[in-house]
Amino acid sequence: MTPPPAAAARLDSVHLPLPEKKSTIRKAPARADRPFKGIALVLASTVFLGASDVTAKYLSATLPSIEIAWIRFLVFAMIMTPAMMPGSPLFAMQTGRLGLHLLRGLTILGSSLFFISGLRYLPIAEASATGFVAPLFVTALSIIFLSEKVGLRRWIATGVGLVGVIIILRPGTGAFHPAAFFPLVSALAWACTLIITRMMSGTERAITVMAYSSIVGVCILSALVPFVWVTPTWHDVAFGIFIGIASTAGQWIVVLAFRYADASVLAPFSYTQLLWVSILGFFIFGEVPDAYTITGAAFIVASGLYTAHRERVRRSQLLSVSGEPSPNA
Repeated sequence: MTPPPAAAARLDSVHLPLPEKKSTIRKAPARADRPFKGIALVLASTVFLGASDVTAKYLSATLPSIEIAWIRFLVFAMIMTPAMMPGSPLFAMQTGRLGLHLLRGLTILGSSLFFISGLRYLPIAEASATGFVAPLFVTALSIIFLSEKVGLRRWIATGVGLVGVIIILRPGTGAFHPAAFFPLVSALAWACTLIITRMMSGTERAITVMAYSSIVGVCILSALVPFVWVTPTWHDVAFGIFIGIASTAGQWIVVLAFRYADASVLAPFSYTQLLWVSILGFFIFGEVPDAYTITGAAFIVASGLYTAHRERVRRSQLLSVSGEPSPNA
C-alpha cells in the first residue's frame, strides 16, 4: 500500500537482548553480502506491492476505503497468526516496547487508509509518485525524534523532491484535486512508521513488528467498519484477499532483501514500483501519466536516490569511526 519498509527490514538483523530467554527466542539469520540477490528480491517485491495498490484502486469504486483496509489487515493478521500463538515455533510477541508497537500500528494504519482514499479520486501513477516523498519526511522527522544532523546537501535534495510534488499536484490550477493531499498525508504517516521502526531497531525482530502492526490495524478497523459497511460480492472478497496477500508478501520480501544488501544499494530499485503501477493503470483503467506526473516523479526519484546516497556515505563514516567493517563495503 505504501513504499517498501526499508527501515523495518533491518530489524531482523539482530535478536532480542534477553539473556535469560535465549533458549526460547529464535535468532535472526545473519547478514550476507549478496547485493544481486537483494536487488532481485526488491524488484520482486515491487510487483506485489504495485499489484496490491492497483487492486485497491479497483475496489475503491465499489467499497469504502475503511472496508478495503479492513479486509487487507484481516488477511495480514491471519498470515501472522503463527507468530501470535504461544507454543508456536514462530511465536514472537515478547516485547518490552508495547507502546511503540501500538503507535507504529496506528501510523501504518493511517498510511494505508489515506493512500486508499486517494486512489478513489487520483490516477494510480500520480498517487504512487506522491507517496514516494516519505523518505523526505523522514529526513525532517529524524532531526526531531532521532537527534540526527542533516547537512545542506540532504536539505537541498529534500527541496528538489518537494518541487517534484508541486509539479505533480499543481496547486492553484484547475488540475489540482483536493484528494491529492491524501497520498501526502499517507507518506507523512509512513515516514512516522519508519522513524518509530528505527527507534525500535536493535531490540525488536521484524516478525514481532509485523505481528503487532496487524493486530492494531485489524482491531481498530473492526470497530470502524460497521459504520461504513457495504456488503461485498464474492468478487470483491477475492480481490480484497489478494490485496492482503500481495501487500504482506511484498513487505516480507523486502525484509528478506535487506539481509543481503544495504538500503542505499536497494533504494534505487524500489522505484520500479512506479513503472508497474503505471503499466497496470494503463491496461486496467486506461490512465496515461501526463507530462507533469512524469516530470514530478523524476524530481522525486532523483531526490530519493541522492538521499539514499548520502545515507550510505553517512553510514560509512560512522562505521569507519567505530572501526566496524561494513558488510557491503
